Amino acid sequence: MTKSNRKVPGTFADRLREALKDAGVRVSATIVASEFNLRYWGDGISSHAARNWLMGVSIPKQDKLLVLSRWLKVSPEGLLFGTPPVGTNNAAGKEEAMNLVDQQLIASYFALQPEHRRVIREVVDGLAALSAKDQ
Repeated sequence: MTKSNRKVPGTFADRLREALKDAGVRVSATIVASEFNLRYWGDGISSHAARNWLMGVSIPKQDKLLVLSRWLKVSPEGLLFGTPPVGTNNAAGKEEAMNLVDQQLIASYFALQPEHRRVIREVVDGLAALSAKDQ
């Protein structure tokens, strides 16, 4: 295994723990396994497997990564590599530059407590669903 390959699981674990906190989920292998298994259509994972993800010992396969990303409302690419999906600027796919007001809003968002960020995400998701229904 190369040095760069050893780094990926650790950084994945950091991003996974952060995504869990942002979603208001306690970082616990038992809780992660239980919540994950409620959402996964195949054979569930054990607490030991979840612990390995959280500790950076292993990373999930693609099918499990997709379930994690949907559950935690983060992109699979962001969770795995720490980068946004290639070729997308926003959820609607519109090519818009982020202005100063948007940048300040995002900075304010990241300054919020994780549970408050979760509320903001839910409000935005609700508004996006209403907008999509109106179109």
